[in-house]
Amino acid sequence: MCGIVGYIGTRSAPEFLLEGLTRLEYRGYDSAGVAVQHNGEIGIRKKVGRVEELGKLLASKPVRGSVGIGHTRWATHGGISDVNSHPHVGGNGEVVLVHNGVIENYAKLKEQLQALGYVFRTATDSEVIAHLIAHHLEEQIKLGEDPESQETCLKAIELSLKKLKGTYGLGIIFRDVADTIFAVRLGSPLVIGVGKGEHFLASDASPLAGYTDEVVYLSDNETAVLRADHMEISHRDGGRLKPSVQTINQVTVDLDLGRFEHYMLKEIFEQPESIENCLRGRIDEDSATAKFGGLNIEPQDLRLVDRIVLTACGTSWHAGLVGEYLIEEFARIPVEVEYASELRYRNPPLSDRTMVFAITQSGETADTLAAMRECKRKGHKSLAICNVVGSTIAREADGGIYLHAGPEIGVASTKAFTSQCTALVMLALYLGRMRHLSYHAGKRIIAQLREMPDMVRRTLQCHDAVKEVANKYQGFDNFLYLGRLYNFPAALEGALKLKEISYIHAEGYPAAEMKHGPIALVDEETPSVFIIPRGSIYPKVMSNLEEIKARRGPVIAIACEGDHRIADLADDVIYVPEVDDFLQPIVTSVPLQLLAYHIALKRGCNVDRPRNLAKSVTVE
Repeated sequence: MCGIVGYIGTRSAPEFLLEGLTRLEYRGYDSAGVAVQHNGEIGIRKKVGRVEELGKLLASKPVRGSVGIGHTRWATHGGISDVNSHPHVGGNGEVVLVHNGVIENYAKLKEQLQALGYVFRTATDSEVIAHLIAHHLEEQIKLGEDPESQETCLKAIELSLKKLKGTYGLGIIFRDVADTIFAVRLGSPLVIGVGKGEHFLASDASPLAGYTDEVVYLSDNETAVLRADHMEISHRDGGRLKPSVQTINQVTVDLDLGRFEHYMLKEIFEQPESIENCLRGRIDEDSATAKFGGLNIEPQDLRLVDRIVLTACGTSWHAGLVGEYLIEEFARIPVEVEYASELRYRNPPLSDRTMVFAITQSGETADTLAAMRECKRKGHKSLAICNVVGSTIAREADGGIYLHAGPEIGVASTKAFTSQCTALVMLALYLGRMRHLSYHAGKRIIAQLREMPDMVRRTLQCHDAVKEVANKYQGFDNFLYLGRLYNFPAALEGALKLKEISYIHAEGYPAAEMKHGPIALVDEETPSVFIIPRGSIYPKVMSNLEEIKARRGPVIAIACEGDHRIADLADDVIYVPEVDDFLQPIVTSVPLQLLAYHIALKRGCNVDRPRNLAKSVTVE
């Protein structure tokens, strides 16, 4: 969460900072601010609200200079206000910084600094870092060190970091040290863009597109000193490092909504293409299997795996549940799906033949990264299914599968989920063909996979029907989502989408579990969304639906085209193409995404920027 940008060179820093913050706004949109250094002074502008509000402030009260840092905030400590916005000032203005992360011992440090006479103007944990660096800078000056020296500043930063407990990505400038930006990372991503006579700093590579294709990813416990024509990187434990410059593909963040009103809707309609991109080059027709270039594990080693752990958070966890069903059915390998936030603190008995897969859209999710690191520490092969090339999880995993879904700007994940499900189908096929799955079964799965982009295009034709249903049900405050087998994870995901963007209470359950408690919630004011495409247990789910109708509960059904029986029972029906059971979550999730979107619109909610949520959860 939160986004950091920085620039040093010959361009106008405020212009780059504003554009970069706009590209990073999905990481945090409570407030935004910039600090620009010029002629021995640091001009600070910050404003509650979207980045465009900061732009208006800068238009009326401009700052000028070619060195600056910026921040878009997702509040963790302290309310949403101008004063709590970043950048934060340390001491008497000699230190200015932006911070992403959480300082766990900030309260104790704050007490100590207040006892030394430091005055706090905000309720944030980040201001503690600024004052702490200012304090150690003052101590160094008292010892006779040069206040305008880069080495003096580095020493002050180093002494401060030793006292911090928690996570941080920091961009720091000093009033008395001209033309220099300091960047520090522990647990919160930072990437440096390398230009000609200029350097850039950002939380991820998206602000760098169009400016440079050469980047350096900072690792934990590394500090970078950036000047226009020079960069130094050092590790806390071991002196100076040679920067590892990598080339990134120029993928411009598409901020053009085109014909769409919101990014979420745009990304829902991009799903046929994102699924095609996920499939591209990964189908081996001759061997009736999938192929991956980045797993970095030999087939003979994969055959020794006797247990798989899929770990993730939120929407990615729901995709993991789909993966559990797929891998167990196709490959007959036991699979467990673990919340990463729980796995990182547990000590489950994992044998040396257990393989761990971290599933993440951003590749920066703090809990997922920590869980993967813990498993790697214990010697388990740890791979990733990830969308963002160059992200921390992608770099630290032993191997993995990129989704190639393209940037996802809307906070509520849509195309990443269906791409994750697609990747997991291919992974299950790949593992299955190594073990028990026949050639003919593999060919059948491949044929159906190839049809999925068109199946999703057909599914999107339900858009107008979903709008009518949303208009009818927008006023209800509680929903149940019910499905079985592969559609149970789809029910969980549908309920999450509704909660995320419309702020309606919704719960997902296996349909048969409804009568083991949740049926007590059923009344005329609690609609039930049944995911009931044709399949092996269609009659069972139909029986569950009739139990709801017997208690006068409104029913919205997601059903296969041509299912006339369901129309006689459900109050409203949204039709999707008929596909095999294992592919149903990909098509049934689409109308659920649209339903959440249109209900949220009717209720006046900000679908792209729902309250209290940020796209990339980089803090615990």
